[in-house]
Amino acid sequence: MDSSTLDWPFFDASHRELARKLDKWARREITEGVAGQPDETDIDEACRSVVKKLGEGGWLRYTVPAPHGGLHENIDVRSLCVARETLSRISGLADISFAMQGLGSGPISLFGSTALKKKYLRGVAEGKSIAAFAISEKNAGSDISSMETTARKDGKDYVIDGEKTWISNGGIADFYVVFCREESSEVKPRFTALVVEPGDKGFSVAERLRVIAPHPLGRIRFENCRVPATRVVGEAGKGLRVALATLDVFRSTVGAAALGFARRALDEALAYATDRKMFGQNLKDFQLTQARLAQMATEIDASALLVYRAAWTRDNGAERVTREAAMAKMYATEAAQRVIDGALQLLGGRGVEAGNAVEQLYREIRSLRIYEGTTEVQQLVIAGQVLDAYSKSDIANA
Repeated sequence: MDSSTLDWPFFDASHRELARKLDKWARREITEGVAGQPDETDIDEACRSVVKKLGEGGWLRYTVPAPHGGLHENIDVRSLCVARETLSRISGLADISFAMQGLGSGPISLFGSTALKKKYLRGVAEGKSIAAFAISEKNAGSDISSMETTARKDGKDYVIDGEKTWISNGGIADFYVVFCREESSEVKPRFTALVVEPGDKGFSVAERLRVIAPHPLGRIRFENCRVPATRVVGEAGKGLRVALATLDVFRSTVGAAALGFARRALDEALAYATDRKMFGQNLKDFQLTQARLAQMATEIDASALLVYRAAWTRDNGAERVTREAAMAKMYATEAAQRVIDGALQLLGGRGVEAGNAVEQLYREIRSLRIYEGTTEVQQLVIAGQVLDAYSKSDIANA
């Protein structure tokens, strides 16, 4: 991370130490770097390897609470953001591997019973168990209330039917937190979150999906998949609350990952502009280049302020940070796209060569503007929050 950022009042000594140590560790251990991501033929093994390394390094302890292998009594969102910003600057695969350990187990960390926490969280923290968050469907992405996967109570079990798609770690996860519509609640939909293991009868991986920035992704299917009711996360019928509260915590971290990508792009642009000779001077000496670099740097700082405001607010006791997290996610991901595009433009033909760091960043950033709520959905969320606040204000009621 930028050392000047770490001096902001959002952080304490533990966050500065985390950034310093993780950066040093990742540069040593995550050898492929941003520009050397594995292709689809070995992406599963690469992901498993990175998760194992992150666990052995102790970094996954930030993704779960104590006393189940975590470092903090409650998940510290600033630490998650610092970690994602640091990792994404070095390796997109390391970032998503870290992030999914937190998001995949997040519902259990926040709402799970003691028994569920004991069973699943320590393996996540040690990098011995891979987690997945299964909510998206073909016709229910950002509009999660439209999900069609159902769960019906049958004695001491739930029986799940349906499909989930675009599931990160789909096909390699050791457990999935699956969000379902209760079959008997058609008039007023109710949703329940359940933990499903790959060995459960009726579970299958229907398809592995290829995307522009390779990572394990799949479509999973449930056909009379029976799981015990003891695996309900939180309360039956209140799964939507579990989902939204989990996303509320982890959405800010998506902005942090975008921030790391943008910082790496600026680094690459500065290095190239300093060395590239054009018309008897360096590229950096042109006013148009300086204007572009200034805009990139400003957007990075603005993103960081929004990301760490949201994280700080959550860590300091706010029950929900819906508005702050949506702003952070929306602005940081859109700004990172602009910064990376600007870096690629400065590099010219070199920027689109396969294997170039900026070319890899260009592919990495695109999905961040979609997952955990598209930019357009974040705009609706923010507008809803602003309008609601106005309707309750003294000005509106004068």
